[in-house]
Amino acid sequence: MTARTLLCRADELPDGASKGFARWGVFVLRVHGGVHAYRDACPHYGDTPLAWRSDAYLNADGTRIVCAAHGAQFEPSTGVCTLGPCLGQGLTPAPVTVAPNGDLWLDHT
Repeated sequence: MTARTLLCRADELPDGASKGFARWGVFVLRVHGGVHAYRDACPHYGDTPLAWRSDAYLNADGTRIVCAAHGAQFEPSTGVCTLGPCLGQGLTPAPVTVAPNGDLWLDHT
């Protein structure tokens, strides 16, 4: 059986917003109505967290995930680096489930 942790409700994330969960080393974001989650670590250099401040994972217009340490930019829906020192590499997806009631769960394997 898979253990799960309740992160938040999906409707707490407006479109173009992101939220980090340092305790579990993940962040979630909503872009174009879709919810995505990734491990909070830049692939360019080990476990460098991406956000420049709490919950600040996206650029100003909410179109790219940005690594504050290296300036790398990632496509929100795929996690693939589109600009910067890790071009072509990707963020590690975090296993999340949006329940029918809107709860967002992190699945631990």
